[in-house]
Amino acid sequence: MRRTGHLVCASLTTLALSACTGETGAPGSPGAPGAPGPQGPAGQGRSLSFTPANAARTLDEKRAVYASPKASVNGQEVSLRYETVLRSGQPLGEHIFGRMIQKDGGPVKNTDGSDFISPSNDFSALIQKGNRLFELTQFETTPASMYLSELRQASDGKLTAISTRPIDFSSVQGYWIPCAGSVSPWNTNLSSEEYPSDARAYESAASVSALTQAERSMLRYWGLDPATASIAEAKAVYSPYRYGYVIEVAVDDSGGTTVAKHYAAGRRALELAYVMPDRRTVYLSDDGSNDGFYMFVATRPGDLSEGQLYAARWFQTTPTGQPSGRADIYWLPLGPSATDAEVKALIDGGIQFSHIFETEPQGSDGTCPSAASGFRAINTETGRECLRLKPGQELAASRLESRRYAAYVGGTTEFRKTEGITYNPAAHRLYVSFSELNHGMIDDPKGKDLGGGNHIQVARNDCGAVYEMVVSPNVQLGSDYVVESAAPLVEGMWLKAPGASLYPSNSPFYDPTFTTVDSNGVSNPGIANVCSVNGIANPDNLSFINGYDTLLIGEDTVDGHQNDMVWAYNIVTRELTRIFSAPYGSETTGVYFYPDINGFAYIKAQVQHPYGESDIEKAGTDASMKQSYTGYIGPFPAMN
Repeated sequence: MRRTGHLVCASLTTLALSACTGETGAPGSPGAPGAPGPQGPAGQGRSLSFTPANAARTLDEKRAVYASPKASVNGQEVSLRYETVLRSGQPLGEHIFGRMIQKDGGPVKNTDGSDFISPSNDFSALIQKGNRLFELTQFETTPASMYLSELRQASDGKLTAISTRPIDFSSVQGYWIPCAGSVSPWNTNLSSEEYPSDARAYESAASVSALTQAERSMLRYWGLDPATASIAEAKAVYSPYRYGYVIEVAVDDSGGTTVAKHYAAGRRALELAYVMPDRRTVYLSDDGSNDGFYMFVATRPGDLSEGQLYAARWFQTTPTGQPSGRADIYWLPLGPSATDAEVKALIDGGIQFSHIFETEPQGSDGTCPSAASGFRAINTETGRECLRLKPGQELAASRLESRRYAAYVGGTTEFRKTEGITYNPAAHRLYVSFSELNHGMIDDPKGKDLGGGNHIQVARNDCGAVYEMVVSPNVQLGSDYVVESAAPLVEGMWLKAPGASLYPSNSPFYDPTFTTVDSNGVSNPGIANVCSVNGIANPDNLSFINGYDTLLIGEDTVDGHQNDMVWAYNIVTRELTRIFSAPYGSETTGVYFYPDINGFAYIKAQVQHPYGESDIEKAGTDASMKQSYTGYIGPFPAMN
């Protein structure tokens, strides 16, 4: 059968594999990395360029938050800087920005009795309602909170916070490790819940001390002390199946909020949900090792409470280990169409992992001893397992154990840290960041591929890549926005790759106080950047500036770059420009473009946990240096 990129495989375990492989041809994505592909209108006469921001070299630069000093928008020079709107721990009115709250509205406490104030702000949505402008900022912790701040916009476009308050999540039993997000086409904030706990391990836990650190911390939401709570008390309030979903928060004209969890879209380490222009097709990234990539097609436009979930199957079209690892993408349905209410009823009914799957140990060779009786081998984030689905549990498996079930039916669960997602409507291209190309994404038959499909076999690049995915109509799936192929668009330059060289000791990027440890446990003193500072390192958030051929790429890296950056990448000229730098030990979060808010455009960008992941000692005793930043680059003139 000839592959057109539109075939839907019902299940690779029951459907002849040949029906899904066919002939191998070009995936229809751009030419070799760095060579322009079919990109559509080149900005339609519009133009955007930035004066590059320097890579941080001096101590002052490495401690600072700064952006490109200028941009040119349609030939008009615009002065830029980074404007801080709020910092974690900042009082405003009766509330403290970033203070986590319990279910009853009281503050979450640290072990020393102090308030728990999170420095881990991530996505921060701008929502305009009538003549009022709101900002919704989520904090990536357990328990988590989201703050609603009202902003004042000055005549020159400057934004200032005039109030802030935490949003009540008690209707959905709290909020778990929100990461990235997006603004829906109908102007709501689509948040996420990352790294949900392993329900199989949780079910067998006999003491609170056996729970994960995140689970123990989450108990504070219900006012329980993890040091003294019993396992019975913990299990009475907390279930891992309540977390790992798309969270939708709507704001009305008066500043009131409504919170909904979309269980129908499935459960995973959700980085973000991104809705396509049809208001029905949603792409969902899964952050970790040996994870999946998903598509949800809602039954009704603008309503994510019901629909069909799919998992991607990667068919590589280039040889093993090539840097330009390309693939055709097919979509496997996960269970039946479902509603939020149906899935929530399962959770409320106390469903556990053992109600969904039978298990047996996987052999050392990656096979299942009882394969003949229906056990299937998988290798996912939770490890190598042999599973057999219990009768009638397709709905539960597909929505509560989406990653395991994706692997079970033959989907690809070898992706490494699928992160940001954005769309170029002129060229019909979806951009997805893979923070690292390693683990299951390389050919690792004795490790991360053992017991799995070993579908992805690209060249290792610990600096990661942004992939470009071709989007086309698909009648079978009932969507005009179905990904059919993938190819790398821009990759980081890994200085520890075979044949590469590290910075010499006389380089300004050599830091004698800094040591990295590679994947083999080898220490490298003095190496502050194992990815070239002239390229991306561990791409995370993405946002496309429509009409200006510009892709914004934020970083979340530790040893890739000592100072995380944000880049502007022109998809036509292939020019990569550094536009933002964050302090030691932080990451850039919530990179998102707003083309027109009352005549001004903004690039939102947050700085999460300064001095939190590395160079901790460089903050000294000044606690304010560790406060996170919520703000923006700009303002720009409107760029509709």
